[in-house]
Amino acid sequence: MPEVEIVALMASPQHRYDGRPGTEVPEQEADRRSELVVRGGFGVVGDRYAGRPAHRDAAVTVLAIESLEALAAELGVPPFDPLLARRNVVLRGADVEALRGHTFTLGGVTLLGGRAANPCRWMDVVLAPGAHRGMRGRGGVRCRPLSDGVLRLGPTTLTPGV
Repeated sequence: MPEVEIVALMASPQHRYDGRPGTEVPEQEADRRSELVVRGGFGVVGDRYAGRPAHRDAAVTVLAIESLEALAAELGVPPFDPLLARRNVVLRGADVEALRGHTFTLGGVTLLGGRAANPCRWMDVVLAPGAHRGMRGRGGVRCRPLSDGVLRLGPTTLTPGV
């Protein structure tokens, strides 16, 4: 099984980037987690999208840290805090974009990769000018959780096609 690293986890009971982008970055440190409890067919316990029918196929978002690192280098800015991208799970060492349309197991949690997790205009405010456009096509994947489990920071396994 390929080993990857979970470098950031996020669950938010409220939408931090609501409305049109402003000039201030909303406080969000309380959303940072060391572990996430995932429930099949429900989502991330404690997250605003958990259990909502409209988000059933998009209840867990996954992003590759390499996408953020490449974007920061392209824009000529320091590395970004992955929490600012507002994805539930940020991985190192995984081709996250290739997971779309495939079932995979991450640390014992089975997920179905769905549509792209497209960036919003807030990325130009919270990351850097040009980040909204720069994240297109590499903003991660929205997933449907198929099983229960706990994801924790640190090394874990990623098994495609389970």
